[in-house]
Amino acid sequence: MSFERFSGPVWSLFRIVVGLLFLCHGAAGVLGVFGGHRGSGHAIEFGTWPNWWAALIQLVGGALVLTGLLTRPAALLSSGSMAYAYFVVHQPEGLLPLNNGGVTAALYAWALLTIAVLGAGPWSVDALIEARRTGVHRSPAPAGA
Repeated sequence: MSFERFSGPVWSLFRIVVGLLFLCHGAAGVLGVFGGHRGSGHAIEFGTWPNWWAALIQLVGGALVLTGLLTRPAALLSSGSMAYAYFVVHQPEGLLPLNNGGVTAALYAWALLTIAVLGAGPWSVDALIEARRTGVHRSPAPAGA
């Protein structure tokens, strides 16, 4: 049995889940929902550097990645913000992510970079826009959108 036919839908589902989880982190920080920033029950004070801005990137970038709209630039910016978080906040506390609390930041950085490189997949607004523009539906391979 070949699993190749599932690659496009599974890739799209991966992007959707990563985008949703990233959006939830941003909503917690910017809006104070889902327990607020780091479980404080509160939003981050407006404009506070870098936390509020990082949360805004998470909220907007997560929404864009979730829907598959402007996926590559949104995922690239989001990946960069997580790399910044890892190297500036976590890495000085210890070499390995398991020791410095940076596992989540490292995973988001790599997952979002992968999405930026491979694209949104077939179940995305980007794919719909491309299909309308060209009149051609692309292959459901991960790099198709």
